[in-house]
Amino acid sequence: MKKMFAPLLALTLCLGMVPAVPAMAADTSDVKVGFIFLHDENSTYDLNFINAAKEACEQLGAEYVFKTGIDESEACYEAAADLADSGCDIVFADSFGHEDYMIQAAMEYPEVQFCHATGTKAHTEGLANYHNAFASIYEGRYLGGIAAGMKLNQLIEEGKITEDQAKLGYVGAFTYAEVISGYTSFFLGARSVCPTATMEVTFTGSWYDPALEQEGAVKLIGNNCVVLSEHADSMGAPSECEKAGVPFVFYNGSAADACPNTYIVASRINWAPYFEFIINAVANGEEIPADWTGTIATDSVQLVGMNDAAAAPGTTEAIEEAKAKLESGELHVFDTATFTVGDAALETYMADVDTDEAYEGDTEAVSDGYFHESEYRSAPYFDIQIDGITLLDTAF
Repeated sequence: MKKMFAPLLALTLCLGMVPAVPAMAADTSDVKVGFIFLHDENSTYDLNFINAAKEACEQLGAEYVFKTGIDESEACYEAAADLADSGCDIVFADSFGHEDYMIQAAMEYPEVQFCHATGTKAHTEGLANYHNAFASIYEGRYLGGIAAGMKLNQLIEEGKITEDQAKLGYVGAFTYAEVISGYTSFFLGARSVCPTATMEVTFTGSWYDPALEQEGAVKLIGNNCVVLSEHADSMGAPSECEKAGVPFVFYNGSAADACPNTYIVASRINWAPYFEFIINAVANGEEIPADWTGTIATDSVQLVGMNDAAAAPGTTEAIEEAKAKLESGELHVFDTATFTVGDAALETYMADVDTDEAYEGDTEAVSDGYFHESEYRSAPYFDIQIDGITLLDTAF
């Protein structure tokens, strides 16, 4: 029953029925939340979490404690245990590699709720006080891809490139499903408006390394990629794009001030709704689900900071049209009619949802004509290499 329950719960959440924050909560000022961040405010990824944590806790009057610069090692367990010992009712960690250490702490502190972003194991661990959360950010990246595709079309119309030169570039961190899902959804968004688009992806092997991210952008620009995006956490790639005059789509927040000539728009996960939800749940003595997936409808997935100076004409309208279709269910990002794998249609795929050491597929993810991303657990599991995307390196 456990294996059937978790997918059903995640599906319910992903369809926009994420538990709402209670209108009348218990005294949330009695709740203390500890936050563990991989880096600090210099990382755009961590800054996005930090801002959301402050917003949610200050809105609800909850006490909060931050621990920054906690790497994916025993240091995470030590930080989690210290927060629990200091009286935190909730401990939250923000990086994939924190998961095993959070589970260790959850086992030792059953009275504390441990919540973790991007993790994969909550629905199989069976711990009442350990939970995963994510958002359908692939929808946000798809919309960002539309902005990139519209820019490609503008470059074609202006005679700056030909249709067969409509090549995107993407700086990724690792070859994890989260990154693959992100760059694939971005690419599919671009292709939905620019059918001749192709893309090259390079990887840094780090979530945050400004020099390597800049180096990745240099490589892609040198390969004649004319619009870039990224799944990395610094301003390394955007700063290089601004220097080279190459348009880019950002992640986690606006870069308009730093890159006014080339920054188009950014997608981001808004974590405030989740933080408010778990704080209210603890205050009210309510259950936190093993997997929680925020959506566009819950304001957990956002497109922010449209820069009209760099965006192609009509971009906002194209994005709004697609957004409405995503919300209504008329459009699915991973519609199998829109891509091929090895020149063949994708008709079936056993996804690795219940992660094990062998990374074997265990859940059929294709039905009703599309890949059901983030419906059987909150974290992404789309790890398919589709046609039209070239990986420049796969060492990570």
